[in-house]
Amino acid sequence: MRAIIIHGMGRTPLSMCLLAYRLRSAGLKTSLFAYTVTFESWTGCTKRLQAFVERRVGNEDYIVVTHSLGSVLARAVLPTLSRKPMSCFFLAPPTQACAAAVKLAPRPWYRLSTGEMGQLLANQEFMSSLPVPDMPTKIYAGNAGLTGRYSPFGEEANDGVLMVKETHIPGIPVQTVPSLHTFIMNNRQIAKDIVESK
Repeated sequence: MRAIIIHGMGRTPLSMCLLAYRLRSAGLKTSLFAYTVTFESWTGCTKRLQAFVERRVGNEDYIVVTHSLGSVLARAVLPTLSRKPMSCFFLAPPTQACAAAVKLAPRPWYRLSTGEMGQLLANQEFMSSLPVPDMPTKIYAGNAGLTGRYSPFGEEANDGVLMVKETHIPGIPVQTVPSLHTFIMNNRQIAKDIVESK
């Protein structure tokens, strides 16, 4: 079994290396997809991801493991694949135009650093148009973000970037974990759960 691993926005495959190591230690082969939101278009990146998956998996069974924006890319590409994954595991996936992206989208530094894909995260019409996976899928949402009077999320459970409710897709189970958005992929329980669920 192979795991196709896709990192989040502003990160690199290095951010997923601990998770990849834990999956390899459990007997999975891993392939990490790299992209950059600063210099790539949405269309170019999704085409590259499709080709990457087709090339890496061949005729073998595989799963898809993503972080944040990686899940958005995966959802767009899944229907185009000739061989579908056995299951998908989305870590802190934005599934709607999240409040953080909407707030940051007009700012010049955000537009420059995150390019077209950063703007798409703030577009509710686009986010609503993403296909819902038709294979077994599980979402992991962090809830270690600050809540209360001094939190921009108020009393809403969050991971410091996304509110838990912004990771929901109807019909797909969500497991909350005590992690922040940036580090959720390093949660040992998630790796264990993926191995046991594959």
